[in-house]
Amino acid sequence: MGCLLVLFALVSPRLALFVVWLSSDLLSRAFESWLVPTIGFFILPWTTLAYALMWSSGSHVTGLEWFIVSFAFLIDLGAYFGGQSQRSDNN
Repeated sequence: MGCLLVLFALVSPRLALFVVWLSSDLLSRAFESWLVPTIGFFILPWTTLAYALMWSSGSHVTGLEWFIVSFAFLIDLGAYFGGQSQRSDNN
């Protein structure tokens, strides 16, 4: 299941989040309410997925795991701002 999740994440982090939501209770364990993962699904999918996966390693996120979550956050920001600069270059 782990390799399949990685393949889904490479195609689309939102698809991977959807598969995680359908196949396990990982999101409900990592987040106290349904609101945060729902907002994360639309705004910060890589960050939401990374946080949920790092949470599963030990019931909390610590140390190097925060680096991975931060890196996912930077990927999300890069997707928004990189796409914006591409749109402005084409005009």
